[in-house]
Amino acid sequence: MRIVVDAMGSDDYPHPDVAGAVLAAREFGDEIILVGDESRIKTELSQHETAGLRIRVCPAAEVIEMTDKPSVASRSKKDSSMHVGLNLVKQGEADAFVSAGNTGAILAVAMLQTLRRISGVKRPALGVTFPIPTRPLLIDNGANADCQPDYLLQFALMGSLFIERVQGIKQPRVALISNGEEEGKGNTLIKETIPLLAASGLNFIGNIEPKEFMGGAADVGVTDGFTGNIMIKTAEAVAAHLLGLVRTEIMASPLTQLGGLLAKSAFRRVGRALNPDEVGGAPLLGVNGVVIVAHGRSNAYAIKQAVGQARLSVQNDVVGAIRAGLQGIE
Repeated sequence: MRIVVDAMGSDDYPHPDVAGAVLAAREFGDEIILVGDESRIKTELSQHETAGLRIRVCPAAEVIEMTDKPSVASRSKKDSSMHVGLNLVKQGEADAFVSAGNTGAILAVAMLQTLRRISGVKRPALGVTFPIPTRPLLIDNGANADCQPDYLLQFALMGSLFIERVQGIKQPRVALISNGEEEGKGNTLIKETIPLLAASGLNFIGNIEPKEFMGGAADVGVTDGFTGNIMIKTAEAVAAHLLGLVRTEIMASPLTQLGGLLAKSAFRRVGRALNPDEVGGAPLLGVNGVVIVAHGRSNAYAIKQAVGQARLSVQNDVVGAIRAGLQGIE
């Protein structure tokens, strides 16, 4: 498999991006194509043992920064690492693209200038796997702040197919994220989407609240990108706050320190389960190619995990499944 890693994506590029690519090449044995500033990438690679690894560098002269306006940068920086990397996928020279860069720019470059949308897709969507034991997918996670009911119908289909292909769950449970279970709850968007999902043929179980989603009540939670992005950022903040609070209380006295030492392995497992780095990245579903968007704060391990996400999408032909699935609801 050939996976492109945007070496100029993360907040601290190219250090974690290159280090993560090396970890991925070592673990998966695939060809990793690092795209970006050639000299900086090679300097970073020199800090790692790469003998026997399938890593090559593809130069790109420009970088789309986190502070750049996506609509402007996507048009003005045509030799960016995003453009070059996504074009490799478009041209069939790579199987997937991974970036921890500017999410809006990735969406603009992928949707408008390189891969384009799968035929029939109204809006691509980001689907993020929640770091809880059941690993449910929340879609959309920020690509579309303003949505229409037919967008949510397609998000539900794409999310369901992703979970079915990648996690092997037959007929995934699909639910609308709302402020109550009853059909009368929710805003106009939710109320108008319910009949579309009920008639879709998907395993639609109705509305659920965020607490039920976090409890594993659904495999796919469907929402607009504005709500979804706030939901996941809130969840990440609460998890980090609770872990920090537990650490503080453990260190409060010698007795609690002893208890913490005895429970250290359990705390480590909890921390790992709640760590978004374990997920790696969010699939951008609805474009003509596999695209995984990692967090800007990603470390090397998260980049490696994002490459793992990309491999699963390629192996299970998620793009082909979405293409075929959309024909069934048109």
